[in-house]
Amino acid sequence: MNITVIGAGNMGSAFVKQLTRAGHQVTVTARDVAKADTVAAAHPGAKAVSPALAADQAEVVIIATAYDDAVNALRSVGDLQGKVVIDITNPLTPDYMGLTLGHETSAAEEIAEAVPGVDVVKAFNTVFAQVLAEGGDFGDGRKVTVFIAGDSEQGKDKARTVAESMGFVTVDAGGLKNARYLEPLAGLNIYLGYGAGLGTHIAPTWMQDA
Repeated sequence: MNITVIGAGNMGSAFVKQLTRAGHQVTVTARDVAKADTVAAAHPGAKAVSPALAADQAEVVIIATAYDDAVNALRSVGDLQGKVVIDITNPLTPDYMGLTLGHETSAAEEIAEAVPGVDVVKAFNTVFAQVLAEGGDFGDGRKVTVFIAGDSEQGKDKARTVAESMGFVTVDAGGLKNARYLEPLAGLNIYLGYGAGLGTHIAPTWMQDA
């Protein structure tokens, strides 16, 4: 697919790495265009563009910024009407140990309301950048799970294709309002990784007894 990544930080860079390896056509953009250039140069096949041009050809847009920057970043990349936007953000407190939203809304729902006409899908928010950068295969048949929540099957199908092309397994987490569950799950993962000292090579999964 033709995929645009907004953000050139740890998550954005990891997405560009894995998406180019998976054979997608990848465009990266960021508020700091020089950072986008650096990320693209490190991953042959990727290209960096200014925000105003970033979404023109994209089938899928991945918003890999902090939650507080997400809406402005999406508004900066041109016409997103009808496009699938994968929201990986979590509404974290400054110390990363809590959430600023919950129960009655979520980061994903707030983004969808602020950028109408966009097919927002919640995914990858429970995956650490270190895990994403190294790939979803933990060995011995263990693959990292990407939980996907959205209100359209087309959007979820595209997010599923993106995740599985990079070696992850997916779980359909229902409608976008279920981001209210996925964002606290990410908060728990962050606590376990940093607060409890388990490190960043961990990921939540869901098991089913066959």
